[in-house]
Amino acid sequence: MANTTADYRSSHGTASKLLPFGLLAYAGAALSLLACYAQIIASLVAPLFGITTALYPDNPAINPHFQAVLMWVFGLVTVIGLSRDRAQSSRQYPLVVGVCGLLVIVLTLYLYYDVRILILGYILLIVAALLNQNARLLTLRRQVAAQARELETINQSLEQRVTEQVNEIGRLTRLKRFLAPEVVDLIVTQGKEPLLNSHRGYIATLFCDIRGFTSCSERIEPEESIEVLQRYHEHIGRLISQHQATIDHRAGDGLVVFFNDPLPCQQPVLSALKLALEIRSSFDQLNVDWHKRGYNLGLGVGIASGYATLGTVGFEDRYDYTANGSCVNLASRLCDEAASGQILMDHNSYLEVEQQVEVAPAREFRLKGFSQEVSAYEVVGLRDTGVGKVESAD
Repeated sequence: MANTTADYRSSHGTASKLLPFGLLAYAGAALSLLACYAQIIASLVAPLFGITTALYPDNPAINPHFQAVLMWVFGLVTVIGLSRDRAQSSRQYPLVVGVCGLLVIVLTLYLYYDVRILILGYILLIVAALLNQNARLLTLRRQVAAQARELETINQSLEQRVTEQVNEIGRLTRLKRFLAPEVVDLIVTQGKEPLLNSHRGYIATLFCDIRGFTSCSERIEPEESIEVLQRYHEHIGRLISQHQATIDHRAGDGLVVFFNDPLPCQQPVLSALKLALEIRSSFDQLNVDWHKRGYNLGLGVGIASGYATLGTVGFEDRYDYTANGSCVNLASRLCDEAASGQILMDHNSYLEVEQQVEVAPAREFRLKGFSQEVSAYEVVGLRDTGVGKVESAD
């Protein structure tokens, strides 16, 4: 039984694909009407084929009973077509009108024959076919309207998603300006953006600044000054990325980075020292060409470590990740005191890397913003390696 039902549905679906909507209803009504007037049509067509037999009621060309059967059978075909199309139009009244028309024809043929009533039956069949087509058109209109609304909803959803993705790309772009790529990946893949909220942490801060850049800028063209800064930041920026440092901010020829936040670092001070030595070495290479052009430039670096408050600061669409604390101020002041080629490190930082770094004897500095003198060491290089090792400056 299930197979029979499935076969019927399959054949029904196949018929629906082979016959356009409404065609079966129209064809049934038209053929039934032709069968009704078959005698007249035969009388008109017969002479064309040389048939001269007179057509009278007692000598019909077509058997009246057979003619009646054709009339209601084709009417039934109209009803079947209406029933088939009902699933697509979701309207009952075309089928009801069609059934009424078929009943009128059958009753007129077999119970009480009246041409006027018979014509009424055919009118009902044709009207049913027209109503069927109209119902289908209304259904199609509603479907198109529903699809249009759905497309509008999808478009709005897509616009929202695109806007969100654009904002996300912008946010990630801003993050990449001051965070290492690894940190950005951590935030994106693991959803750890809250680690950028304001918090307190231990960091090692590095300040570096070009010596003589202001006076040099007065003597050269602005385009040349920009070229110097561009090459400087390109080289230093690559080193910062390699050491996974966090950029606090850039200000002309000055640069501030720190270690151990938001990406943890086992030895933040040692990492800062290694970066400072490589920055100095890279700057010396750049300075060879700049000296040839008459640029009298140098580099000073200050390093300090301690606890600071860290987090994003700024306004919508323009936030920076920054650190604020005494160790940050100290690194800045030590950078100001450093002569060209010098790397100055505070006492606390030195205690952390005492076994790994070579330094010149400590000196006392009276720094702006600090009530007492501050001890600082000049970094010569790392022990057991020749990385960045230079003679101490007097």
